[in-house]
Amino acid sequence: MAFTNQRYETLRDLFKNQRLPLAFVDLDAFDENVDYAASMAKQAGKTLRLGTKSLRCLPLMERVLAHASRAFRGFLTFTAEETAFLADRGHDDFLLAYPTVQPEDLNILAWVARKGKQLSVMVDSPEHLQVLDEAGKAHHVAFHACLEIDMAYRPLGSELLHLGLRRSPIRTVEQAVELVRFAKTLSNVKIDSVMGYEGHIAGTNDDVPDQGIKNAILRGLKKASVRELSNRRRAVVGGVRGEGVELRFVNGGGSGSLVSTLQDESVTEGTIGSGLYASGLFHHFKEVKFRPSAFFALQVVRKPKADMVTCAGGGYIASGAVDKSKLPLPVMPVGLKYVDLEGAGEVQTPLVLPQGCPTLHLGDPVFFQHAKAGELCERFNELILIQGGKIIDTVKTYRGEGFAFL
Repeated sequence: MAFTNQRYETLRDLFKNQRLPLAFVDLDAFDENVDYAASMAKQAGKTLRLGTKSLRCLPLMERVLAHASRAFRGFLTFTAEETAFLADRGHDDFLLAYPTVQPEDLNILAWVARKGKQLSVMVDSPEHLQVLDEAGKAHHVAFHACLEIDMAYRPLGSELLHLGLRRSPIRTVEQAVELVRFAKTLSNVKIDSVMGYEGHIAGTNDDVPDQGIKNAILRGLKKASVRELSNRRRAVVGGVRGEGVELRFVNGGGSGSLVSTLQDESVTEGTIGSGLYASGLFHHFKEVKFRPSAFFALQVVRKPKADMVTCAGGGYIASGAVDKSKLPLPVMPVGLKYVDLEGAGEVQTPLVLPQGCPTLHLGDPVFFQHAKAGELCERFNELILIQGGKIIDTVKTYRGEGFAFL
């Protein structure tokens, strides 16, 4: 979807009789993103796992699986409750991406395992394995575990410069092998998969307009990091297999790193979520290009001055380190700017109008994208689906189904 004032006027007319605020997904763009990702997977001879935290809408996840069933398999889930919700809806093949030690979560995961579902639970320490083993004994099930390895880049070879996410402490072949050997001493849990998520590659824009020097630096760091982490991931996977472990899969990457991740021969599958919505933080990657497909609209309710409007609501700030990139991105009409002292507010959001802006009347919509993909769905019960310029359906988000999983 191109951001133009002509497109704004088309959408304004389309949603004229809809209650605001609302959220919608353009299926033409969404399906194009699915096909684009599927083609990359096919070319690499690998599959893709759906990152559910970035979608949080079961009907749209089911659409992906139906639309590109050969390329997509399984779910990368983010909580035990969410995993059980998907299992209860008839789905299978789960990788729970974040460890948990809560007794209730372990009860839930045991229920999923007893239903005969394929499930691997993330681990990165002996404690994680011990808790799973004890729960397995209590519930008479055998848990499968996925060993997560650290993919951060440390160009100086120490903690002095750490580029990447703070996730697993397992970084070397020796550490991974030690954990695998410990798992073999336990009766009700076994390691059957490996994940290495290069978040600093998958989530960092490196093709931002008017930032040529910064883009070049980031691409250089990414290239060096990909080379180092790919070698390290291959070595760890080789070490794990050397211990006689048959790996069901080796998972890696995210929307922004699909190209490099799928080229790593040790990886059997990639993960994608955010790229399908192409939210505000997923616009400017050099190697991958997704079409923005998920949006929300706020109502214009005031005109404080001639070159300004105020919308109702809009304070949908993304998680993570706080900076302006976490603000919702006003996309149409083109060129709208926040008022620095207010930003996106809890109950009102003032915006400065650019020259040549279409006339905005009270009640008109202004269209935004959330900075992060799945967090949009924590603000709305429903997503309106449009295709071919028409509203064709409305589907429930996790929130609309009555769930807040985390």
